[in-house]
Amino acid sequence: QVQLVESGGGLVQPGGSLRLSCAASGRTLDNYDSGWFRQAPGKEREFVAAHRRGSTYYSDSVKGRFSISRDSAKSTVYLQMNSLKPEDTAVYYCAAHPRGRLIQSSIPVATAWSYWGQGTQVTVSS
Repeated sequence: QVQLVESGGGLVQPGGSLRLSCAASGRTLDNYDSGWFRQAPGKEREFVAAHRRGSTYYSDSVKGRFSISRDSAKSTVYLQMNSLKPEDTAVYYCAAHPRGRLIQSSIPVATAWSYWGQGTQVTVSS
């Protein structure tokens, strides 16, 4: 079983950047597909980005602004967020699922992912 711990959240002005990190322990991250979701107050958890079988996937709302990457040596997944907007404010969660078991159509579905971190708050405000 893998454990996930997010970090890097905080307060940033509109137009600014943040990089979130998700450190995996217990099992090597190479055994898992990885993703990022977010949840704003009163809203459902929504898909942000994923890394699966060497390919990356993004929601339309973040495409061109956010970038997901992995460092296998550090067993860490990153989410680089640029040109941040107030509507990006949310708790951001890292997710993982055993590699090869997540079908492409399920990538944006939060319930399809098996493992979750505790979340990190991102607030975009002037």
